[in-house]
Amino acid sequence: MGKKLLSALLLFIHFAVFAQDNQINVNSKIAGVTVFMNGAQVLRQSDLVELPQGVSLLVFSGLSSSIETQSLQAKGEGSFTILSVTRQNNFLLEKKKSEQKLTLEAKAGEISDKMMALRNEIAVYKSEEEMLMKNQTVMGPNVNYDLVKLKAALDFQKQRLSEAKAKQISIEKEINQLQEQLNKLNRQIAEVDGKPIGNASDVVVKVSTKTATKGKFTLTYLVKNASWYPSYDIRAIDVASPIQLVYKANVSQNSGEDWKNVKLTLSSGNPSNNNEKPKLPTYSLGYLSAGYSFFNPTAATSNLVKGKVVDNTDNSALPGVSIRVKNSSVGTVTDPDGNYSIQMPVGANQLVFSYIGYDSQELTASYGQLNVRLKQDTKALQEVVVTGYNKKIDDALQGRAAGLQVRVRGTSSIASVPLEVASVEKQTNVSFEIKMPYTILSDGKQAAVDIGNYDFKAAYEYYAVPKVSADAFLTAKITDFNDINLISGEANIFFEGTYLGKTLLDVQQADTLTISLGVDKNVSVKREKQKGYTERQFIGSSQKDSRHFVIEMKNRKSQAINLTIEDQIPVATNSDISVEKQELSKAKLDEVTGKLIWQFLLQPNEQKKLDLKYQVKYPKNRPVNIE
Repeated sequence: MGKKLLSALLLFIHFAVFAQDNQINVNSKIAGVTVFMNGAQVLRQSDLVELPQGVSLLVFSGLSSSIETQSLQAKGEGSFTILSVTRQNNFLLEKKKSEQKLTLEAKAGEISDKMMALRNEIAVYKSEEEMLMKNQTVMGPNVNYDLVKLKAALDFQKQRLSEAKAKQISIEKEINQLQEQLNKLNRQIAEVDGKPIGNASDVVVKVSTKTATKGKFTLTYLVKNASWYPSYDIRAIDVASPIQLVYKANVSQNSGEDWKNVKLTLSSGNPSNNNEKPKLPTYSLGYLSAGYSFFNPTAATSNLVKGKVVDNTDNSALPGVSIRVKNSSVGTVTDPDGNYSIQMPVGANQLVFSYIGYDSQELTASYGQLNVRLKQDTKALQEVVVTGYNKKIDDALQGRAAGLQVRVRGTSSIASVPLEVASVEKQTNVSFEIKMPYTILSDGKQAAVDIGNYDFKAAYEYYAVPKVSADAFLTAKITDFNDINLISGEANIFFEGTYLGKTLLDVQQADTLTISLGVDKNVSVKREKQKGYTERQFIGSSQKDSRHFVIEMKNRKSQAINLTIEDQIPVATNSDISVEKQELSKAKLDEVTGKLIWQFLLQPNEQKKLDLKYQVKYPKNRPVNIE
């Protein structure tokens, strides 16, 4: 209450200073939104405004409370001069409720009224019951009993008591049923309403005119609590068919303003990034101090991180929590039970967790489990007043068209809409402009938009490293993907009609995009050590150890497959140790690493065997670890 009074006082003082100016309330609506990976730029247009001569204050009320003040700018069409732009939080303006919430609240009110009427009926029946119980004596003690009348009175009393009890039970059942309906409606209202996001903003544009005129105004500003990230569905019918790729954008916003029927653009840019070019400091070389050690990074690989997100106070699961890899386009959301899993790109180790009404958390994530407890946001928004505005130049968006579908998570229905999407590659980012008006409500829910469906010719190959794993992994290589402006993100893999799991689609590769389609159990690979061949010989001060391995593989599929097998022989790192290659079955050998590669076409139901033999010579008094 104190903050509202303070805000009202500040507003009064602010407008009192400009009491000599004309104050005009301006009607406006959101015409376009550009959604970035983190945040969004809103384009708001006014109706035609009548401007009197002199200085006027144009008040745009009920805007988002999460406006980035530095981004606020105003433009106008007409004979006038914009003097300043001021933004302030309006604690007195109640946020408009959505039509859906108003409908739900009306239904809840009707049910509450009906429950009250039923409770009144129960009270009436209870009063009748009490009256019947108090009037059990139908005659005085000195009056002769008329048995017929007595029986009739008792029967009437019994009948009315039974009817009253039955009515109460029936009404209580009806009240319980209505209470269940009311509870469901209240849960829906809470879901629609979301968590508190603060108060609305007012923007005041101060203009000056030499004569009375008319004009239209445009406001642009950045808002928080909005984002999108790409994801993919990758499908392959079999190894003879093309790769089918569905390119999706997962959009959500909780800015406090519903984006209804707006021109929607999705951009891979991030306006919060530091735009300063890097500076290279002086490389000073000196003697190493004691305890200094070099950092030796391990081989970079993508990691799967999974866990659960809960409320910090009651440990309740939080569904729909946005999870993003910091400084990346990779993201996901928690399921209805608060669980999540996400593929971490190479070199990334920071995850950002954000949810409506909760403090965001940035955590270090490594391979494995990461459970998160989010705290509710108790920070109060403070009033901000700014004068002046910056200028930005909007890029013209143009490009080719593609089909688009709209899919809402959690449902099986897909509404196919013949919308157009213009894909535009700019100097520093990629944009997708949706040609038809689009609606994203301010409820924090994820809306999945299919940017396009594409078919690619793919070169399928199976890879197996039987020394490490007995599984054969199917990969698909694509070379003609650069024209559709893919962005790195998670992908759901479907092969031969079966969901195989997730993979990370890394488009930062060179000209070839390699997609891992997972394990195919119809291709078997086995590596066995031949014990009968293993022998040890002593020659003077040296000894020799021999090894023999047999690699067997079989294609149980109905199509021929390309199969690559990798293995290795040891590499000597000491001049006293030597390795003799005895049988490599025509493998390609890398002399530096000892890696062996076999590549061949395996026909349906075909089986092959490979022999790998080598001998190691080393000093007999020096133990060597030989497989």
